[in-house]
Amino acid sequence: MAQLPPVAQPVGVFPNFVAKTTETLVLKEKVLSLSGDSFDITNTQGMPFMKIQGRHMTMSGRKSVFDLSGNHLYDIVRQHWHIHTTFAAEDPHGSVFLTIKNSLKLVGTKATAQFKSFDGTDQTLIMSGNWLDTSANIICEKTGATLARIDRKLLNARELLGGQQTYALVVAPGVDMAIMVALCVALDEKNER
Repeated sequence: MAQLPPVAQPVGVFPNFVAKTTETLVLKEKVLSLSGDSFDITNTQGMPFMKIQGRHMTMSGRKSVFDLSGNHLYDIVRQHWHIHTTFAAEDPHGSVFLTIKNSLKLVGTKATAQFKSFDGTDQTLIMSGNWLDTSANIICEKTGATLARIDRKLLNARELLGGQQTYALVVAPGVDMAIMVALCVALDEKNER
């Protein structure tokens, strides 16, 4: 996969998950998951990075995200009563720290993510791409820098065989990989509906 240039200022919520070099994560939906919404997340060498557990029978489609030690980082939930599909990331205490709002686009997918970065700055990220073409870019609105790229083309043979989603998520140096995972999962959820 292509390298992404480092960002000028680190971006994210979880300082321990900031990429030091361009990192490629592989998000694989678990084949035998009862909820159909659980993912294993590894690097390209197959080393575990995080895991996502879908919750059964929740109206919000709640997904809990854990680090390798089993620490609960956040939940991704669908917020109802919005005109456009909206997702939020909540900390383990239920406080929302990230919102992802989808908007209309004639061809493809577009969403806006907003959060307060660990350095206190407000961040607005734009996710734009053609989901039918299986790719999307995550761009910082202020700087125009590409923070991450989602690509399903590289890994879609598994999808054809098992019906399970698999994504390559390329993250630029200086960017919080845990937040990019949340954006990737929200984009997947929006496009499955």
